[in-house]
Amino acid sequence: MSTATDLTSQTDEVLYSVADHIATIRLNRPDRQNTITRPMLAAISRCLVQANTDNEVRVILITGSGRFFCAGLDLRGGSGIGEGTMNATLDLREAPPIVLHHIDKPTLCAHNGSSAGYGMDLALGCDIRIMASESKMAPSFTVRGVVPESGGTWILPRLIGWSKATELIFTGRTLSAAQCLELGLVSHVVPADECLAAAQALATEIAANAPLAVQAAKRMMRMSASENFDDHVHHVYLQLLPLFQTSDFKEGMASFMEKREAKFEGR
Repeated sequence: MSTATDLTSQTDEVLYSVADHIATIRLNRPDRQNTITRPMLAAISRCLVQANTDNEVRVILITGSGRFFCAGLDLRGGSGIGEGTMNATLDLREAPPIVLHHIDKPTLCAHNGSSAGYGMDLALGCDIRIMASESKMAPSFTVRGVVPESGGTWILPRLIGWSKATELIFTGRTLSAAQCLELGLVSHVVPADECLAAAQALATEIAANAPLAVQAAKRMMRMSASENFDDHVHHVYLQLLPLFQTSDFKEGMASFMEKREAKFEGR
């Protein structure tokens, strides 16, 4: 099933489309290695919010145009981002990493090309990453005299542990796709020309499941980071109660008993 695209959230440099329950957000500045300007930050956030509130969307996929995923923020003149402007002009509650962290729908990154700085953190903010085999990740913050302001200091230790995370952030060392896979920064490494298709295939597999249950599971995993076991189990039980009342739960049980594929409607 395809749905029409709402063009109000996209710009020429951030493209948004929806098809088969998958919303695709594409950074579209290939001549600038998809570096992000201030207007692009706002556009990415709008696209994320739109996808999260659209009942037809079950999975959100982020990728880039051309040979790069995203080389970070555009710090050159005219981009709207530069020294002294970030804290003064950007509401951090509406910044893409914050929005990305709080949305309930599953997010995938088709890491089609190399990323650095903010671009790497944007990829790491997604739930799952599929990485092109020739691409790289560069946590190049400290070598530029800054810190990972876009969530990296929170995300990296939780993904790969304290020791490895501090080594990466302190050194700013560039990682190959094979190293990213070994560290657990990405789920799969595939040839570059298969990256988007592999991410779409995984997104389609996720979208076939009961969307309310998938979103509840993501919510619970996110909450688990700040809860003890007993509180967390209690909250999971509270999530189960409304799911038992959904049509999707009844369909899931019926399809199991009838030995057929379920057809979920998200209600």
